Amino acid sequence: MGTKDKLQFDNVTTQTIDASWLKAKNITLDVLRLDKIHPVISGNKWFKLKYYLEDFIQTGLNELGTFGGAYSNHIVATAFAALSINKKSIGVIRGEKPLQLSHTLLKAQEYGMRLLFVSRQDFNDKESIKKQHPDIYWIDEGGYGNLGAKGAAEILSLATNFQQYTHIVCATGTGTMLAGICKAALPHQKIIGISVLKNNVSINNEVSKLTSNTFTIMHDFHFGGYAKHPSSLIDFMKEIWQDHHLPTDIVYTSKTFYAIRQLVLNLFFPEGSKILMIHSGGLQGNLSLPAGVLPFL
Repeated sequence: MGTKDKLQFDNVTTQTIDASWLKAKNITLDVLRLDKIHPVISGNKWFKLKYYLEDFIQTGLNELGTFGGAYSNHIVATAFAALSINKKSIGVIRGEKPLQLSHTLLKAQEYGMRLLFVSRQDFNDKESIKKQHPDIYWIDEGGYGNLGAKGAAEILSLATNFQQYTHIVCATGTGTMLAGICKAALPHQKIIGISVLKNNVSINNEVSKLTSNTFTIMHDFHFGGYAKHPSSLIDFMKEIWQDHHLPTDIVYTSKTFYAIRQLVLNLFFPEGSKILMIHSGGLQGNLSLPAGVLPFL
């Protein structure tokens, strides 16, 4: 991939969180800062795209297509990736075209992606859309699929001594990253996904299609649904930044950090647990907020 020399894997650090609510339970929490890899193909995006892009190049096709919503980090990452290898791209977007495009979609357009807005009903019939465009190499929403999970399995290789952790926690949208982490985790490690979608009960089956390893998905920390960010969540993001100098996003990582804190306080994790949170990037999504809302924008 043309951007590989620009991806800064050496920038990835494991940030230890110093907090009284952790010390009181003798629990440690480290955050794997995948957000430092690249400003656009940030966090888990490169890993989920990696093997699709290799396969795409091998096919000789000229256009890359994928699916997502108005705040999809995967959409903008795919657009940037296609541009970097001088290929065209198309993004099929869930819902009618709004009067004002989100910052995410504006950036995708800036990177040369054609946007095709379809009804939610048509969006759910992705196979029909694919058949209408047979000359396009299609990647499913969020990079879902075996190739996406294969790439996500490489994430833990960036964590120092990842075998020390008893629990690994990440945000879950399509479940691709969760499946990949399950593939790479050791038998003693418990893998927990924090669903950012409301009533996303089918996600367990979707993850199970990609891995036979065990995992747990929590469904109570979505703050109203995908990309919903009530004032209580914004206040929490400010608190995380003030206390730990850790930037989080409105869709994934802020909800994941909140979930971990609540689970610690509710004695979900045994005393002495060592937790690794995967920072899956996506900070560009915060740019949809008004200027000045977050101190780290």
